[in-house]
Amino acid sequence: MVKRVIFIGVLLFAFLEASESGVLSSRAQRSFAAGKFAKGYGQLERALLATRKESDLRSEARVLIAMAQIRTMSLDLAFADSLLKVVRTSVLDANTQVQFAMTNASLANEKADYKKAVEFCNSVSKDSIDEVEDDHLLVAFYSECSIAQGALHRDEQSNKSLKMVSKYGDDESGYYAFTKARIAHLKGDHQADSLYRIAEDKAIKANKPYNTATILYLRSQLKTVSKKEAEDLKLRCKNAFELIGLPNNAKRCSD
Repeated sequence: MVKRVIFIGVLLFAFLEASESGVLSSRAQRSFAAGKFAKGYGQLERALLATRKESDLRSEARVLIAMAQIRTMSLDLAFADSLLKVVRTSVLDANTQVQFAMTNASLANEKADYKKAVEFCNSVSKDSIDEVEDDHLLVAFYSECSIAQGALHRDEQSNKSLKMVSKYGDDESGYYAFTKARIAHLKGDHQADSLYRIAEDKAIKANKPYNTATILYLRSQLKTVSKKEAEDLKLRCKNAFELIGLPNNAKRCSD
């Protein structure tokens, strides 16, 4: 069974920079955007301590979700799960509820537990979604949902979620092509590679090295890709993740 891989370039929520935790979290976001994962995660750890000093439960929840998101991206799945389990869901606002559901769904998808991912997608009310002002968050949320629904052959639901990816996304993000590619990949559709190539091109142009390396790995797993090309894709993927500072991802590329 093909595993789902996170496709995301930067943390998808904003912090108030007026507080120490907000300043540190914003710095972390910039570090991740620059591909500096170790530095960014260290800043998040300091931000978590700051939220507890500030006794701000909502900010603490946001930082924990962000840390879980990065741990999922770096394939530390058990750690990501442990972080999400200590989030106090009773304090979440609409934006953070959707972020929490999206991160849990992405973790479940990474484990190929698509049924659980759909459960998290269904846990978010329409009212909460309507309150979200961050289109990037909605794109990521609906992308995770569409992939999980597609993997379970719930095609009508998957297509509806995919339309929302298109509605809130843009042609330059690559999310739409990537989501379609993942669904095609999971279903064994021969169009997966051509769709991945579109998403790869957009990721390169947008300077998203994590996204590009992720696509290289996924393309190397396709049965339609020749052995010689697959080896080249794995090498490029391994080199990229080593330079980004994600050894688990690099190891998977070399397996």
